[in-house]
Amino acid sequence: MTRLVPLDVMPSFTPRENTALPERLIEGNPHFKTWDLDAAEAGADKWGQIRSGIWEATPGTTVSIKGETFEFCHILSGVVEISEAGGACHRFSAGESFVMKPGFTGEWRTIETVRKIFVTAS
Repeated sequence: MTRLVPLDVMPSFTPRENTALPERLIEGNPHFKTWDLDAAEAGADKWGQIRSGIWEATPGTTVSIKGETFEFCHILSGVVEISEAGGACHRFSAGESFVMKPGFTGEWRTIETVRKIFVTAS
């Protein structure tokens, strides 16, 4: 088993595809693609599994709820605006990164189809 995993930002295999859950849809008809690239047990009591991959979404607005999940995101292309409930709106585009911590609840608005690298711990 290798301990070094390059992340292919243009995977050649078929992604999982889905749409927004009706109870989380605010505006539009966003479609999502997820390419799971790697998963591993964290080995720490708090985080059971670490996952990484590529995620893509078409324009639309949804409610984002992280629950107990920590997520690091790096935007490869596109533009999003993310607003934490009761907080400021932040705009992210290609080359920018951010973290959504456990307990995050807010709105995710995809302005231009977005593709991101994600790493989650849950």
